[in-house]
This record gives sequence, structure tokens and C-alpha cells, in this order.
Amino acid sequence: MTDGFSISRLPRIEFGCGVVRVLPDVAVQYGRRLLLVTGDQSLLDSEAWPRLRSALETKGLAFEQVKISGEPSPRRIDDIVRAYAKDAFDVVVGIGGGSALDAAKAIAGLLKVQRSVMDYLEGVGPELPYDGPAVPFIAAPTTAGTGSEATKNAVLSTQGDGGFKKSFRHETLVAQYAVVDPDLLATCPVDVIAANGMDALTQLIESYVSIRANVFTDALCISGMRAARDGLLPLYQHNHAAAREKMAYASLISGICLAQTGLASVHGLASPLGAFYPIPHGVVCGTLVAAATRVNIKTMLMRDPDNQSLTKYARVGEVLCQKRHSSPQLARAALLQLLSNWTEHLHLPRLSEFGLTNHGLDRVVAHSRGSSMKTTPIVLTDEEIKSVLEARL
Repeated sequence: MTDGFSISRLPRIEFGCGVVRVLPDVAVQYGRRLLLVTGDQSLLDSEAWPRLRSALETKGLAFEQVKISGEPSPRRIDDIVRAYAKDAFDVVVGIGGGSALDAAKAIAGLLKVQRSVMDYLEGVGPELPYDGPAVPFIAAPTTAGTGSEATKNAVLSTQGDGGFKKSFRHETLVAQYAVVDPDLLATCPVDVIAANGMDALTQLIESYVSIRANVFTDALCISGMRAARDGLLPLYQHNHAAAREKMAYASLISGICLAQTGLASVHGLASPLGAFYPIPHGVVCGTLVAAATRVNIKTMLMRDPDNQSLTKYARVGEVLCQKRHSSPQLARAALLQLLSNWTEHLHLPRLSEFGLTNHGLDRVVAHSRGSSMKTTPIVLTDEEIKSVLEARL
């Protein structure tokens, strides 16, 4: 018998090369006034932008554009909402990487509410219940990593000593449509391909071993991991069309799955690392996934040898290595070797390159037990969490 499971709301998904052409037809369903939220420059430099702009104008869509540079802060979101709240937009369209999509998601949720996003962020401020209404939101990713097009949370951060990285989260914020066009990855820089691709892979692995995983998400995770296996290194090396399709799919599936299952220790650490140091989210995930997987497996073998996630890690090893092993131990060892090899091959930087030293480890560990840590396959001690960081200093 299959155990029961519950799946939260997902966007309608339009996936395929060239599918960004349907975006104006999708947007006009909601009205003629559009707020376009993009990254700083990548969309404007792409071949898709002139055609998209012309199509928007042909459909009679009037739009204002907001650019998001770097990971969005609560102050930036509040400033944008304050500037555009009176413009009565019918739809918000986010086109860009995870930061642009998260910003667009938060803006769509606040334009009609006109309260500070700080009122709703988990773990900071009053944490008021969010009741909407949200402006309809359409997401079109131009990177393959975060899966933000399929999730209900907008991740916002303030960097520095008193910094934080927290989510504004509600099912009302889920995109009405996710328009996933692999062609939009064509201009993605190689360092972003590497970091974001490893982020997607991390999300797939962590979703698969999460204590909230189910038969539905397991099947999707395996499918996504196969796509990442076949797409990430070719995309990094050659950026050809077939690899773009595979990684766009892997990223989308990672977002769908994490929205249902939660994540684990890598993302638990990503929150304070991204808040206290200028480390891009994808870099954190890419540089830590091998070390965190090693610590998780070692800890379960010592303290919880019957944990079903040990079997799952062995299965991940077989999927990613494309090989049946004679024992679960050999499959897990092969997984750890592959993740370590990819970390080096993709030139994921060490944490010390962003200013983290031994003196900062305890503070990072102390702030790592957010929502992602609540779905880990085994609860790690502070020393075990610290050992993950030490491995990548």
C-alpha cells in the first residue's frame, strides 16, 4: 500500500524551447497593466528581449520595468511596493534568476496589501498572518537552480553582522503560470551555471531524503536527478540546447519537490551564510553538498543505522553514477566521490574566499536551525554541523 500524501498548489507550467513566446498571451488574461521585474541586465542583453517586448506591445500591454541587482532585501521590496502601489497593476511578471523571481513574488504579494514585508517574514518581526490579496504573478526563469517559479516562498536577505535571510511564504504567492523556456539559459555565465546547477541538484537530493518525502515527490526527484546528471556538466562545458533543456527541467522539478517536502542541512546553513557573508546562494549549496552528504551518511551509520535515508542515498548514488553497485555501502561511497568530483570540476569556491574563518563558525551554526533543518533525515549536533563548514573552509 502507498502511504497517503498531500501536494500543495503548483503553478500551471508551460515548458519548452521558445515557449516564452506565449508569455504575452498569458499575461493579457489578467489585464493590460503589467509590472515587469527582471535581473539587472541579462534579459535586456538576450536575443529574446526585442521579440518579447514587441509582442507585449502588440498585445496592448503597458508595462513598467523594475530591475533587481543581487539578492533582494526587505528594504528594496518595500521601496518598490511604495513606488508602484497606486498604479493598479493587473499582473506581475518576473523574468530572471531566483533573486528576480523572489522579488517579483514578494512585490505581487504586497502591492494590494501595502504593508512592509517585514511584517510577514518568518523568524523576524511580528510574523503577522498573510491574507492577501496578491496580484497575479507569472514566473519565467532565466537560470537553472532555485526552482523559485514553482514555490510559495520569496527569500529576502539583509547582509552584515545583524543580517538575516528569511522567507515571505504563503500559497497565495505561488505563480499562476511558470513559463520555463530553456532557451533563456543561453546567455547564462558559466559560474552561475555551476553554482545554480549544483543548487538544483542539492534541492533534489535533500527533497528525496527529507522526512516529508513521499512516493509522488520521490518519483519526481529521481527524474530531476537524472536530468541534472545528464545536463549539468555539458551545460557548463558547452551550453548546448539539449543540456539547457535538461537543466531547466531539473531546476523546475527541484522547486516542485522542495515546496512539498522541505530541505535539509545545506539550506539550513545557506541562510546564515548568505546573511553574514557575501556568498551567493547557489555557491553555498554547490560548495557544501558533498560535505553535508558525507556528514549525514556518517552520522546515520553511527547513530541511526536503520534510517531509510541510508537506502535512499544509495539509490541516489546509483542514479547519478548510472551503475548498479554490489552493496549500499559502495553506492553511497560512489555518490560521495561523484559529488566531490563535481564540486572541484565546477570550481565551486571555498567559504574562506568570502571571509568565513574558524572564528565565525559558531555563529553560523547557531543561526542554522531554521525551517530547512526541520526536515533533515537526521538531526545533527552543533559539532556535526560545524564539521560540514570546516570541510569547505
